Amino acid sequence: MRLLDRIAAAATVFGVAMTLGTCSTHARERAGGDAGSPVVNGPSADYPMIIGEPFEIEGVKYVPADLMNYDHVGYATIDADNTIGVTAADRILPLPSYVEVTALDSGRTILVRVERRGPMTNERLVALSPMAMAQLGIADGAPVRMRRVNPPEDMRAKLREGQEASPRMDTPEGLLVVLRKKLPQAGSVSLADSRQTQVSESVPAADAIQSIDPTPPAGAASVEVVAEVDAQEAASSPSADELGGETGKFTVQLGAFSVRSNAERLAQKVDGFLVEAGRLTIVRAGHYATRGQAADALAKLRAQGYSDAEIRTLD
Repeated sequence: MRLLDRIAAAATVFGVAMTLGTCSTHARERAGGDAGSPVVNGPSADYPMIIGEPFEIEGVKYVPADLMNYDHVGYATIDADNTIGVTAADRILPLPSYVEVTALDSGRTILVRVERRGPMTNERLVALSPMAMAQLGIADGAPVRMRRVNPPEDMRAKLREGQEASPRMDTPEGLLVVLRKKLPQAGSVSLADSRQTQVSESVPAADAIQSIDPTPPAGAASVEVVAEVDAQEAASSPSADELGGETGKFTVQLGAFSVRSNAERLAQKVDGFLVEAGRLTIVRAGHYATRGQAADALAKLRAQGYSDAEIRTLD
């Protein structure tokens, strides 16, 4: 009887050890390590980024590159083989990198970590893990916008751990209307650079290249989109009194600069103002009396390429 008890106890310990080993292996794989290395989830887990060689899918050539001005609309598919975390497969961006994905039906926007190459069809823009699809509230084939962003470290850490990052601000309906007009019937199209090739079933083989110029011309980001948003929302734009003048509670922060002249140039470009914070000069736009007005301003600024802009509430 004692021998049977010992065998049962040994089997229990072995089973627990195997379970922990499997979990540890997944954690190390997500951090880019192997089963014999320690689990790493600090900023170093995002480096080195892997670019990779050019490749073809269905006769279309893709050229991976480290690009910041990446902004596309297209359709999402589910990456059913990868069930861990809020992750995505992309054909161009470095691995890993971070993107905002917006559901064009609802405006809901989430942060996603790009960890794999794909989707392996030109009919879809991005392949999202089941967890990412669920957080976004979409199904296979849903229209989406995907933009590369540089989120704060606390958000990166959550995604590296397989958790959901806090949802981003929903995209306003006025901008969604414009973005939906940009959707191709199939495949995807870039908003960041009008010189790019649309990817769909009608693209000719071999010489059709879906890549992004690493140095796009200044002001190339979504100029047409911004113009349409301005035209649509002009009639409902708040007056100076509604904005709250200098007493409005909400502002949009575009960045902080160690070189004041750089901050001054940006502030002049966006009709913003400067705030001194120690050795840094912060650029903000506003003031806005309501969060809704600030959200409209934020959408326009992000459409112009200021992807890290965010709403700040004044005390």
